[in-house]
Amino acid sequence: MPSFDVVSEANMVEVRNAIEQTNKEVSTRFDFKGSDARVEQKEGELTAFADSDFQLKQLKDVLTGRMTRRNVDIRFLEEGKIEKISGDKVKQSIKIRNGIETDAAKKIVRLVKDSKLKVQASIQGDTVRVTGAKRDDLQATIALLKKEVAELPLEFNNFRD
Repeated sequence: MPSFDVVSEANMVEVRNAIEQTNKEVSTRFDFKGSDARVEQKEGELTAFADSDFQLKQLKDVLTGRMTRRNVDIRFLEEGKIEKISGDKVKQSIKIRNGIETDAAKKIVRLVKDSKLKVQASIQGDTVRVTGAKRDDLQATIALLKKEVAELPLEFNNFRD
C-alpha cells in the first residue's frame, strides 16, 4: 500500500554552517568591533550573546539571513526570553524545533480525515504516516497539507509505492 511520512526536521548541517557564517560575519563587521557578540550551538539549542539589546537584534537578523540563504526555514527557530548577564551583556536561547508536536500532529490527522480523501493518517512518534490505495490520493494529500498547514515547516519523505 502506498504511503509517505510527514516530518518537520531542520537540516542540522546547514544550521551549523549558518552559525559559523554568522559568527564570521559578526567578527568582521564594524558595528560589532570590540564586542563579544556570537552564537553558540548545543544539541537542539542555540544561544546568542551580545553586548546590548540592539546588537542582539542585529545578530539575530544576520543569523536568520544566513539560514534563509542556506535553505533552512526560520520557522524551526523558537526564541526564548532575553536574559541580562554581567553588566549590559545579554543572551537569548533559541530552540530548534525538530519533530511534529502532538497537538500539531492531531491537527494534521484531523485535516486529512476531514478532507474526504481515501487515505488514512496515523501518528507515529514525532511523524505522521499517511497511507492510501492510490498514489493520486497521496499527492492530493501532500498538496492539501502544503496549502493548509502554514505554521510548521513540513517535509514529505519515505514516499513508497
